[in-house]
Amino acid sequence: MDKLTYRQLRKHSHPECVVCGSSNGHGLGLDFRVAGDGIVEALFACDKVFQGYPAILHGGVVCTILDGAMTNCLFARGHAAMTAELNVRFRHPVATDSPAKVRAWITSSTRPVHELAAELIQDGQVMATAKGKFLEKSAVGWFGKAGK
Repeated sequence: MDKLTYRQLRKHSHPECVVCGSSNGHGLGLDFRVAGDGIVEALFACDKVFQGYPAILHGGVVCTILDGAMTNCLFARGHAAMTAELNVRFRHPVATDSPAKVRAWITSSTRPVHELAAELIQDGQVMATAKGKFLEKSAVGWFGKAGK
């Protein structure tokens, strides 16, 4: 799927996403890019405002970033899907005020279920990893007004 279609699908599916929605003034504002081999990636500044313990990025923010990366990976492949299962492994604390990169890729895809993996890297070291299962919109529908 080309980049324009990817961006259109992302904008249509969740324009105010807290991770990547450009119209969410309170969001993280990650700008995902399609890299080689079907991988998407984005940089995150790890601002101190997102800390849990002093100088450490909050674990919930780490989970959110990994989940958002996997969702964007699906958009890049033309799929709109919701998280059905998310497993995160925290390998090292993520420091605030030091940029990090998040990457995601599809590991298995049997519609309507897609399995993905993601990692958050800081200073060349993998800080957290995730595995997720996602269910396509057509299989579950959106809740409430979402997806309209």
